[in-house]
Amino acid sequence: MNNIPPLQTPEDYSLFTIHYSLILAPMAGVSDRAFREVCAAFGAVQTCSEMVSARALVYQDKKSLTLLPRGLGERDYAVQLFGHEPDLLAAAAEKVIALENPDRIDINMGCPTGKIIKNGDGAALMQNPKLAGEIVAAVKKAIGNKKLSVKIRKGFDNGNINAVEIARIAEACGAEQIAVHGRTAKQLYSGLSDSTIIREVKKAVSVPVVANGDIFTPGDAEKLLRYTGADYAMVGRGAMGNPWIFAGREPPELRERVRVALAQITRAAELKGEYIACLEARKHFAWYLRGLRGATRLRDKISRVETLEQLKAIAVEL
Repeated sequence: MNNIPPLQTPEDYSLFTIHYSLILAPMAGVSDRAFREVCAAFGAVQTCSEMVSARALVYQDKKSLTLLPRGLGERDYAVQLFGHEPDLLAAAAEKVIALENPDRIDINMGCPTGKIIKNGDGAALMQNPKLAGEIVAAVKKAIGNKKLSVKIRKGFDNGNINAVEIARIAEACGAEQIAVHGRTAKQLYSGLSDSTIIREVKKAVSVPVVANGDIFTPGDAEKLLRYTGADYAMVGRGAMGNPWIFAGREPPELRERVRVALAQITRAAELKGEYIACLEARKHFAWYLRGLRGATRLRDKISRVETLEQLKAIAVEL
């Protein structure tokens, strides 16, 4: 436990890697490059950046640029863009390809966060099918042969359940993969995800469909894939502190959790600097320790760390 190296390649965990058709969801403030590398090492077949503002990217926002690079071992990597202006989204997609050449561009039409909705972005686009189609067509024209995927929700609210309509429009306008979260934007993450709407989308389009919502175990993913007929399952909250899900395994005991968490934070320190990585380690470690006896005491210690040495010292005590 004294010298825990950062993860470098998928081969670091090749013994655990099992193909379960599982994709890591894009999550703002969570799916940074270090975390994506860990999930790819455990077998995530696709990964995606945190969502990036098309407007900010076009207007040279430096923070947005830091979200773009592909991580080590990411085999099918997408950069996700959000916005509501077709021309800006197309320009941003062109810029992403020129700078980082990802495997795919993904358009966010599913984020339910208030400030995103208020600006007409994310899931707000589901209220305007015509504009949604124009965005997909503009981005596809801009990126040519590069793959294009779209992430949507069940609908905006219970009075507007239109995932099938939006999916058909997206396919007709050039989308080559569609991810569907089985909740409306108004639900946020409350209640249960509706797998039936995902099944309906799968029946309505010919492009690959990704099922998203309420996947916390490999069994959840298997059940959702079987019921919906979807081609892939996308794991979001269920992957936080649990990259083992991509290998079809339940989380291990404490020592291995801590070892992998430290590897992730060490890698994050290389990419972001030690201080920022250690601040972010507080939430990531809390996720890794979830459900373990004595986790409260450990989280309390970790909540005060500011250096990697302090983190490693806590790990050595275990």
